[in-house]
Amino acid sequence: MHESKDKCLAVGECGLDYDRFEFADKETQLAVFPKHFELAEKTGLPLYLHSRNTGGDFARIVRQYRDSFSKGVVHSFTGDLIELRELLDLDLYIGVNGCSLKTPENIDVVRAIPLDKLLIETDCPYCEIRKSSSAYQYVKTHYSYKHKNKWDPEYLVRGRNEPCNLLQVLEAVSAIKEVPQHELANLTFENSLSFFNLA
Repeated sequence: MHESKDKCLAVGECGLDYDRFEFADKETQLAVFPKHFELAEKTGLPLYLHSRNTGGDFARIVRQYRDSFSKGVVHSFTGDLIELRELLDLDLYIGVNGCSLKTPENIDVVRAIPLDKLLIETDCPYCEIRKSSSAYQYVKTHYSYKHKNKWDPEYLVRGRNEPCNLLQVLEAVSAIKEVPQHELANLTFENSLSFFNLA
């Protein structure tokens, strides 16, 4: 554990996902999730968390173990305003990507995230901002794509969300929150450094 301590920045990704029982049923998820809090407490590392459609189970369990970890981020957040308030009351960061920006309701939630608790991400290779997304109207930077069988270093791979698409998330969130892009970039960068104990 000590040899890799400076290489590991967080425990996770861990949490609950009730939309993906084909990977782990509810009972298994509920049994395993608490083990991650033990690891976070043992290492002193923050938690990188996942919650999808859990009907309150996620917030209940995190609340139960909240004293066992220093910091946490609920990444790829797609919950409603009620869940957002629950998570903010637990002093958690909220991670936003393309999946967080699909609907008008999602956009209302992103608008309500305090700047000091906001992180932006791509969750590559998934969660891009698609043309069908409510946030697509705010994207200004567009890239050229090719099929993976025709790989070319000058193009992105079609159907794969790439790290450079973080700029699109920044553009969308900047417009939604009415914060200049450079200011939002600096704020979320500082939040990331703080969250991962790099500041």
